[in-house]
Amino acid sequence: MRDVRAKKHLGQHFLIDESITERIVNAFKQIFPKGKILEVGPGMGVLTKYFVREKDYDIKVAEIDTESIEYLRTVLMLSEPQIIEGDFLKKPWDKLLESETGLVGNFPYNISSQIFFKVLEHKDLFPVTVCMLQKEVAQRLCSGPGNKTYGILSVLLQAYFDLEYLFTVPPTAFNPPPKVDSGVIRLKRNGVKKIACNEKLFKTVVKLGFNSRRKTLRNALKTLSLPQEVIQKHEFFTKRAEQLSVQDFIELTTIVDDAI
Repeated sequence: MRDVRAKKHLGQHFLIDESITERIVNAFKQIFPKGKILEVGPGMGVLTKYFVREKDYDIKVAEIDTESIEYLRTVLMLSEPQIIEGDFLKKPWDKLLESETGLVGNFPYNISSQIFFKVLEHKDLFPVTVCMLQKEVAQRLCSGPGNKTYGILSVLLQAYFDLEYLFTVPPTAFNPPPKVDSGVIRLKRNGVKKIACNEKLFKTVVKLGFNSRRKTLRNALKTLSLPQEVIQKHEFFTKRAEQLSVQDFIELTTIVDDAI
């Protein structure tokens, strides 16, 4: 069977450098040596083939491209139960997966952020993620307070996961080559089962803060109609969102929750 044609609307760039593939696989195996795996967007199975032949892994793949699905069936001999057809973002993973599952993949650049919101939605189902995405996005997710790249997903993910930026991958490692460098990152669920504040409000405070990141939190959180005495009492409101750590945001959320 001929190779799968990369489709621009799906953000497909197929990894062709086997040394990079092996580094991704090894990074995954270091902290998830056996168990169930879900690969997102396997394409032509450059990662899949390594896990298929490992007896300690039970792999499923999520793929929306019908041409890729046919390739995986024909070339890698994946059976129907191993292939979950359709959009990863629209699947009820808590119903499709029976237990903790490691997540791996070369994430499509155009939906990588949305994939991480899905990971957060199922944070206890996906304890480990090793993935490749656009370098700029990868660095943003792993950055800490005080950096211009620090943002909403940085805070939300770091509240529940330990993140590591592992290495950079040049465009020449792909066919077709993207116009930007890629980055491989690793997420591992931390020991926080539930953060010490109203989790729904935490997300709201983080999003409001970074949606107006040039403003101080006094102004960024104006829609919450907080009492002036609360705003004047706490130093957090004189700062911008990018200056606050995850713990700072948890404390700020508690202050807001008590005030509204």
